[in-house]
Amino acid sequence: MVRSSSGIVTGLTAAALATIGFLAYQAAAHVPGGPDAPQAADSSPATAPKAPRDRAHPTALPAGSGSGRRVVYSVDDDRVWLVGPGDRVRGTFAVTPGTVDPPPDTYVVTSRSGVITGTDGVAVEHVVRFADVDGVAVGFSAAVDGSAAAPDPTKKLGGIRESRPNGRAMWEFATIGTKITVIK
Repeated sequence: MVRSSSGIVTGLTAAALATIGFLAYQAAAHVPGGPDAPQAADSSPATAPKAPRDRAHPTALPAGSGSGRRVVYSVDDDRVWLVGPGDRVRGTFAVTPGTVDPPPDTYVVTSRSGVITGTDGVAVEHVVRFADVDGVAVGFSAAVDGSAAAPDPTKKLGGIRESRPNGRAMWEFATIGTKITVIK
């Protein structure tokens, strides 16, 4: 059997470009003016480096995350917990945040959309919005194509991406008025 080397070269090139893009994103996060750079006092709040709270139990519901039925979102852990009555965790999952983090506070779900185009141009579904940060809508969503690529660090994006199954779980759990607790 004879194999074409052009398919192999194309695959290797695509993998190399994806790696370079990821490394460039990481590098941008650590240079002055990158997405983690402190902002001027009259601008957006400074973004501190993210530090997971509990490396031994990363999926444990954080202490001090409120009480009652709610969604808990940790901006440091990039993780969500769906918490039912009696503080029983109904589900937890990792998310890919946008470039704009909501400040720690208690919010409520203010609007939802079934399927729309996100501000990054990606078709998203199960959109659950709960905050506005300097004119940027912040909420959870799942890319229709299932992708969870790192956001463009040069844009202000409030979409917190989750997998399609997790997006469906969020959609079913977080109806209008549901409490969203954002913690560090």
